[in-house]
Amino acid sequence: MLTQKQRDLLIFINDYIQNTGLSPSFEEMKTGLDLKSKSGIHRLINALVERGFLARLPNKARALEVRKLPENVPAASNSNSPAGRASAAKTQSARNVKNHDVEEVAQLPLYGKIAAGTPIEALRNEQEMIGIPMGMLGLQPCYALTVEGDSMIKAGIMDGDIVVIEKCDRAADGEIVVALVDEEEVTLKRLRREIGSIVLMPENDAYQPIRLAPNRVRIQGRLRSLLRSY
Repeated sequence: MLTQKQRDLLIFINDYIQNTGLSPSFEEMKTGLDLKSKSGIHRLINALVERGFLARLPNKARALEVRKLPENVPAASNSNSPAGRASAAKTQSARNVKNHDVEEVAQLPLYGKIAAGTPIEALRNEQEMIGIPMGMLGLQPCYALTVEGDSMIKAGIMDGDIVVIEKCDRAADGEIVVALVDEEEVTLKRLRREIGSIVLMPENDAYQPIRLAPNRVRIQGRLRSLLRSY
């Protein structure tokens, strides 16, 4: 059983996708349902995903897909409903925008903080998402992390930056990677291999390299791009 707000949002998203081929932005959903904040949209979407009505599509612009609709709701819902009227208005606006004027954004999971310094306990928040321009992503799945610490400043990575990480379990020497140490802690460092050891290299002379046995280190991704707020 869906609440009225959940039902209205689902119909709004479905109508918008049917008419434009894209799911609506969070701002459009907030306006369409007359909500005061985007956090309310997050909660409604999470509830619809949990119930199987919506799915998130990683690394795709405006990454929502309608999997099913409530009973007695046709695939093209009633345009006289509040959600239908709002969707129709947004559809006409979307049709008037040229493709090259629209910056496509993917919603990536923001898993938590990663140490650019001494390794910290791995944090993972499955609920929080962040919009990343598609041009900053590659072909492989990605996730985002917030940098904590200053050990990578000579590589241009500052405390508070958000790094976009491409998921992988292998990386070449010299690449900046997310390394999981002893299955407990994560750190962002430049990878270097030596005979019999893995060296996690900082980019700050105030820090020492971290030299570990290969079986203590697992690569969880490599740096793809970076976001910074001023």
